[in-house]
Amino acid sequence: MGKTKELSQDLRVRIVDLHKAGMGYKKISKVLDVKVTIIGAIIRKFKEYNMTINRPRPGAPKKISPRGVAMMLRTVRNRPATTRQELANDLKAAGTTVCKETIGNTLRNNGFTSCSARKVPLLKRAHVEARLKYANDHLKDEPSYWEKVLWSDETKIELFGLNSTRHVWRKKNAAYDPKNTVPTVKHGGGSIMFWGCFSAKGTGLLHRITGKMDGAMYRTILRDNLLPSARDLKMGRGWVFQHDNDPKHTAKDWLKKNHIKVMEWPSQSPDLNPIENLWRELKVRVAKRQPTNLHDLERICKEEWAKIPPGVCAKLVVNYNKRLTAVLANKGFATKY
Repeated sequence: MGKTKELSQDLRVRIVDLHKAGMGYKKISKVLDVKVTIIGAIIRKFKEYNMTINRPRPGAPKKISPRGVAMMLRTVRNRPATTRQELANDLKAAGTTVCKETIGNTLRNNGFTSCSARKVPLLKRAHVEARLKYANDHLKDEPSYWEKVLWSDETKIELFGLNSTRHVWRKKNAAYDPKNTVPTVKHGGGSIMFWGCFSAKGTGLLHRITGKMDGAMYRTILRDNLLPSARDLKMGRGWVFQHDNDPKHTAKDWLKKNHIKVMEWPSQSPDLNPIENLWRELKVRVAKRQPTNLHDLERICKEEWAKIPPGVCAKLVVNYNKRLTAVLANKGFATKY
């Protein structure tokens, strides 16, 4: 890792003289016992600048050698959560002592930024394979197909809350590389839980869930909210219902009895459900109104949900194929959506 000893000026001149006499790089290297790469560098410098001495440097010499930089970059690519102190310890063990600020500056100069790791659902191999199959099966579907889908999900909306963060070293477009994310489990807590649905034509009903949801409650929610929403949104014949594979969503017989076609869905895939974007839209709208208690929170949520323009819903559905392309590009792992 340390710097090699520089050649004397007399030796540099002799290298150039031998090259002018017609001697090749390898032969000069053998005669003078100097590496071929160094011979080449000195001769190239002479040809370009007509000099063999070192040219004035633009600033202080770098504290970390190119080899040390390569080691750092290799480490953060393989383990993005590596801290600056850990990198400094690795360099110290190799003979180079630098501070954490130098480590950070070097990484930034090479395109890495310290960012909070994205929280994504924990994906096992079966989940990844199911996501890839879903994306491949639907990649060529026309926009008209997605316009017939009624999307649904639950969410929890809090009055207050904080999320833990973790920093990783990553490049600009690598936020959703599995190594740069923090796996989370669905429904990490909140004040009020809602069920909602929407289609390309607009939002459906928003229902507050009270108590612990089970299969019976879920079927009641579908009866009182899904069917009225489908009628209000004028879904017509042949519409498709989307819901995830939550164990509480036990309504197979009820759905079959009511002749509702259900989309096959890959587990742990909120990024494939555009209603997640509407939940975000709703939470931003609600936060601006600053509810002070749960009663206000429920009222404001329902008011703001109904105000979301149909154009917003339509845009999410029209661009749905981009989600599928992103899943395939990221080999089945979580995407920015």
